[in-house]
Amino acid sequence: MMTLEEFKQLIVKQQKCPDSLPKALQALWFDYKGNWDRAHEIVQNANDLDSAWVHAYLHRKEGDLSNARYWYRRSSKPEFHAGLDQEWEEIASDLLMKVKQLWMPMN
Repeated sequence: MMTLEEFKQLIVKQQKCPDSLPKALQALWFDYKGNWDRAHEIVQNANDLDSAWVHAYLHRKEGDLSNARYWYRRSSKPEFHAGLDQEWEEIASDLLMKVKQLWMPMN
């Protein structure tokens, strides 16, 4: 797939979010573009762990820490205490690695 830096560059250069991205990465895309509402809309009804993790991050960014804690528990990820940019990058890196592993040919 792509590195974190390539993903960030794609977000900056391209206006439309690729539909082929998993929902959690789509939400991070819109958050990076400054559209918190669209990012939240994408993950709020998703039931997967990755979307729950992004959902937790979004509520932490919003300042709703009790709601963020709920979503961290749902995601099975620990509550993040460092900066929001660092958390975004950690989540994006993890999700990009998962996408890469899904598309690697089986040997």
